[in-house]
Amino acid sequence: MRYDLIIFDNDGVLVDSEPISNRILADHLTASGHPTSYEDSLRDYMGGAMHRIHESVLRRSGKRLPAGFDDSFHARVFEEFRRSLEPVAGVGEVLEKLAVDGVPYCVGSSGSHERIRVALTKTGLWERFAGAGGGAGERVYSSQDVGRGKPAPDLFLHAAREMGVAPERCAVVEDSPLGVRAAVAAGMDVYGFTAMTPPERLMEAGATALFARMAELPALLQ
Repeated sequence: MRYDLIIFDNDGVLVDSEPISNRILADHLTASGHPTSYEDSLRDYMGGAMHRIHESVLRRSGKRLPAGFDDSFHARVFEEFRRSLEPVAGVGEVLEKLAVDGVPYCVGSSGSHERIRVALTKTGLWERFAGAGGGAGERVYSSQDVGRGKPAPDLFLHAAREMGVAPERCAVVEDSPLGVRAAVAAGMDVYGFTAMTPPERLMEAGATALFARMAELPALLQ
């Protein structure tokens, strides 16, 4: 393996959450007086932290989202996660191979720690990222941990630093242009998962290589 650390985005890479969260986000924004389609949500907000949504709405409309927007949005998302969220097909096998090969991996997500925990617990992946000694969350890093979310490199640099690996020895697995740009800015190779995003958008953002199925990823990391 040519990398000393693999950093996985969560939403859309480990768990198949993007269709759920973006449909709810589009509905929630529309109900708040900011008409948004599912396609709009994917294009404009996928891969970003919540502050980007607030900033974008304010910039476009001159109006702030209502108080409590985040809490009510997350309540709906978590409810649906607990009911229907599934892992991305094949990701369990990828994580198992990395473990067998002795390659460290972690999560670097724009989502909150609560969102990451809910998603990984529901899909049976949480134990793969909890600390070996039972220290839950030792290998889970959120935009909450840093001052700026993606596309700033801060989150990925923080994850690499906490894991004790130089940025140039890291690979990032991402499915959004924002995430790809963040990894490039961090000086890391980044592999773009095209399940939800047109390949050309990930390449334009600077992806090292693309893959359409998780089964293809281990060969790219060799």
